Amino acid sequence: MSTAPFLTLVQESLAEVEALLAAQADGYHPDLQAALHHLLAAGGKRIRPTVALLMGRLLGAPHDRLIILAAALEMLHTATLVHDDLIDGALLRRGMPTLNAQWSPAATVLTGDFLFARAALLATNTQSLHVMRLFTQTLAVIVDGEIRQLFEGGAFTSSEQYEHRIYAKTASMFELATAAAATLAGAAPESPLYETARRYGYHIGMAFQIVDDILDYQGDSRQVGKPVGNDLRNGLVTLPALVYMERHGQDPDLQAVLQNGGLYDAQRLNALVRRIRESGALQTAAEAARQHIAAALDALEDLPPGPEHEALAALARYVVDRDF
Repeated sequence: MSTAPFLTLVQESLAEVEALLAAQADGYHPDLQAALHHLLAAGGKRIRPTVALLMGRLLGAPHDRLIILAAALEMLHTATLVHDDLIDGALLRRGMPTLNAQWSPAATVLTGDFLFARAALLATNTQSLHVMRLFTQTLAVIVDGEIRQLFEGGAFTSSEQYEHRIYAKTASMFELATAAAATLAGAAPESPLYETARRYGYHIGMAFQIVDDILDYQGDSRQVGKPVGNDLRNGLVTLPALVYMERHGQDPDLQAVLQNGGLYDAQRLNALVRRIRESGALQTAAEAARQHIAAALDALEDLPPGPEHEALAALARYVVDRDF
């Protein structure tokens, strides 16, 4: 990611974002500072800030407010990851120990709460009431998605349920990035320009999560920062498994995932992952991601030309090309 061509235009801005993020725990408890530095050191793609910076620059948003927006997005994303890892009992994120692997649940929850609060403050500092509203609405969508997964179970068995889940989990944040950037550039919520920017963010976000779900089957643990097949192990049926289920619904190991909420027998799990790989389900899921990218590129056609336009197109293509 660090050498991706579309980052060239925003490298200096991303450095400003990193500095602003690192300063968010200044003056607070030393352990909060240490936790934030640990989370930031884990790296990550910083793709949400990049999307916001490129879209905002393309549409003419003020630089200083764009930096604040980009930092707010990454802080909100980081806060959700802290709570997600605790809920899931995950001990690794991007190949590094999670916060809950080292701290008590209480300390982890409180740290996540602190990050949410700092993200909200950053959103307020954009001086846009609509951006603040977008942030609160997006957080509600994300939490609603997590609650649905907890109470309805992870083994969603319809495409509609899956699309709702990945919108809440991922696409809503990308949509926030582009809609908020358009807002800072002066686009009214009812304007075609705002809707076009929002649509681009929605589609790359949907594609991004579909590809992540594919990589859970196709990558290795060093690539994805967690064991391959981790979703099935935890009872989460994503698009590749949904496609496979349409063709091989009576597979006993898949039925075990659906009925028992997971599959912890490593031999059976690995065999199921292999069958899903060999069935063509990954290719079908990849085509769904590419359709979202085609829609994102179509939205871009209605936006002004320029280097940022080309970078956003390259970023969209990167989303489906990474690690395939």
